[in-house]
Amino acid sequence: MNKYLILVKHSLPEIVEGLPAREWKLSDTGWMRAKQLAERVSAFQPEYIISSVEPKARETAEIIAGRHNLEPHSAEGLHEHDRSKTTYLSKDEFHAAIREFFEKPDTLIFGSETADQAHERFCQAVLSVLDCHLHKTVVIVAHGTVISLFVSRLTGISDWSLWNELGLPSYVVLDMQTNALIARENIL
Repeated sequence: MNKYLILVKHSLPEIVEGLPAREWKLSDTGWMRAKQLAERVSAFQPEYIISSVEPKARETAEIIAGRHNLEPHSAEGLHEHDRSKTTYLSKDEFHAAIREFFEKPDTLIFGSETADQAHERFCQAVLSVLDCHLHKTVVIVAHGTVISLFVSRLTGISDWSLWNELGLPSYVVLDMQTNALIARENIL
């Protein structure tokens, strides 16, 4: 069994209008915050790190890996809820859509995946990583919506509340033997 699973929400990206969010890279502030996060997760002694293929997640993973002398990896399936074809939503519209997404997990609210579908994809990817790295503390750098779905369904805490609390970056630490959330922190 794994020691701990550390799920990291990527650091602050540089928002580029006209460029899909899945292509954004970290901002200067994002780099600084990712370095702070790398220090904070040291207490859990990371032994393996992997991220989604999105640049902002890969860059966050590279910073954490560098601090811990690990080689960063990336994998398909760890990406955010697929909303790549969704038109721009204002902050209020986006929050309303996310809330409905969590409240109606088997209904396609926006994007091309329901909450159930996004969770199933992300959960399979996470479990595959954990199965390949038994007895290690694993860091997975991913995205807020899928992290919230996974943690909620594992621990019973509210996905909507967790989603609202996760900053850029932030992390949660899970004990996979007990399915308990043992730590969480935002880096601001």
